[in-house]
Amino acid sequence: MYCEMTDTTARKQSGRPWPKGVSGNPAGRPTGARNHATRLAEELFEGQSEGVCNAVIKKALKGDMIAARIVVERLCPPRRDRPITFELPTIEGAQDLSKAAIALLRSVAGGNTTPEEGASVMRLIEGTGKAIELAELEGRLAAIEAKLEAGK
Repeated sequence: MYCEMTDTTARKQSGRPWPKGVSGNPAGRPTGARNHATRLAEELFEGQSEGVCNAVIKKALKGDMIAARIVVERLCPPRRDRPITFELPTIEGAQDLSKAAIALLRSVAGGNTTPEEGASVMRLIEGTGKAIELAELEGRLAAIEAKLEAGK
C-alpha cells in the first residue's frame, strides 16, 4: 500500500529534535521521580526484604562465597577515605607551606600515609597556599592604594 505524505501525516524526525541547548522538557525530571524498573523492583520486594536478607546470610554462613561477598559488600562497603594523622606544622604564611609539604612527604615515605592520601592532603595544602597568597596580595594592593590616595 502506498501512502503519500501530506501535511497531516507526521514525518519521522531524524537527528536532534531540538536545537542545541534547548530541551523538550525544560522543567526536567520531577524531584523524587524514580525509574519504572526501580518502582517494579520495590513492589516485588515489598515485605520480602528481611526474608531475602536472611536467606543470603544463611547461604553465606554455609560457605556460599558468592552470598558471603554480597553480604560483605552490602554490610561493610569499602571506605573511600579515612582520617589520617601525621605531624603537620602550623601554616600561618607562605613560608610555612614548604614545611607542611615536606612533613607530608615524610609521612608518605615512612609508609604512614598512602601516596593517594598524600596527594589529597597536598591539594589541601596547595589550596591553603592560594588563599594565603590571595590575602597577601590583597594586603599589598590595599597598601599601594592607600599610598596613592595619600599622595593626592
